Amino acid sequence: MTTYTLEKTLRTDAPVSAKVSAVANMFGLGLDRAKTLNIIERCNIDIKPGQVVYITGASGAGKSLLLKLIHQQTPEALNLDDVEISHGCPLVDCFVNPLDETLQWLSWAGMSDAFAILRRPEELSDGQRYRFRLAMALARKPVMICIDEFCATLDRITAAVVAHNVRKFADRFNTTFVIATSHDDLLEDLDPDVIVVKHLGSRTDVYCPHRGRQEGFKKA
Repeated sequence: MTTYTLEKTLRTDAPVSAKVSAVANMFGLGLDRAKTLNIIERCNIDIKPGQVVYITGASGAGKSLLLKLIHQQTPEALNLDDVEISHGCPLVDCFVNPLDETLQWLSWAGMSDAFAILRRPEELSDGQRYRFRLAMALARKPVMICIDEFCATLDRITAAVVAHNVRKFADRFNTTFVIATSHDDLLEDLDPDVIVVKHLGSRTDVYCPHRGRQEGFKKA
């Protein structure tokens, strides 16, 4: 198990006006005399290998920043946005794996349509490219995969399938997934081990629900 200590402050040289101070106090951001803005007050998150960590909260609350801080503390982590995809050849030829393994990785990412996997990446829709990039990441079987805006470009049925497969992949290959999303409709399919709620202020709450018991969780 790894304990991540997360904290973020922002120093500014901008003048602190009465309105700036009022807004900071309104949202509990703790703007002090040194003009240091407390974005994320210190919190600890314990993550074990093979767990699914679900970071949620309102848009603009700081979910992506939390994800980035975890990624920075895990050198071997793979960020989905950094996965490069090849162009100019069909999807099945973009993998170095044998065909049966290639089809398996694509299937894990929710791509089982023969018409799609025989096309080139540049011919895919945004949602298909997202799943193709995920398949490329899964094929590496990394220690950790960090995913921001999880399944945001997918229709919700496809997103649920991918979320369910991510949970199974984590259990089977012991890969840790750290996922940030403002959607709460995938909670049951992801069945996360750790739920991190980033509030609009600097506060962050961490929950460790029992597997299969997330249905009662309500996003703050």
